[in-house]
Amino acid sequence: MPLKRRKSRVPPPMPVCPLTECMALLGGAWTPNVIWYLNGEARRFSELRADIPKISAKVLSGRLRDLENKGVVTRKVMPTSPPTVEYALTTLGRELVPAIQAIVDIGHRLKRRKPDQVGVRKARAKSTTSAKAKSAGGTAAPQAPPSS
Repeated sequence: MPLKRRKSRVPPPMPVCPLTECMALLGGAWTPNVIWYLNGEARRFSELRADIPKISAKVLSGRLRDLENKGVVTRKVMPTSPPTVEYALTTLGRELVPAIQAIVDIGHRLKRRKPDQVGVRKARAKSTTSAKAKSAGGTAAPQAPPSS
């Protein structure tokens, strides 16, 4: 007998989901990092590369172009020799910063968690595996230590 399907208690989504719209702006590798480092002031490409050392020039260039097309970042060419380009957040870009700040705050709290809080499921899985192996008459296979 199949289980009765329960009705969702979440309000039905709008024709265009606001969460999807917001994540379309924040989606993509390194995008939150780029927005984060532009929050303080306008930055040049080379400064952003220094701020985010693991990002390649190709990816940073692509992210900046995408963010400019989406209206999150402005690109200002300075009349210098050689030409200098500065990137800054638009009003829309600045509106995204509190959401990224909230994610950063949660990340800090997660890093401060005690190891036993993080590995509770792993510990339970190990004890279940050990109990099953012992009840089957064998010994449990050695388990790798949890990665931190």
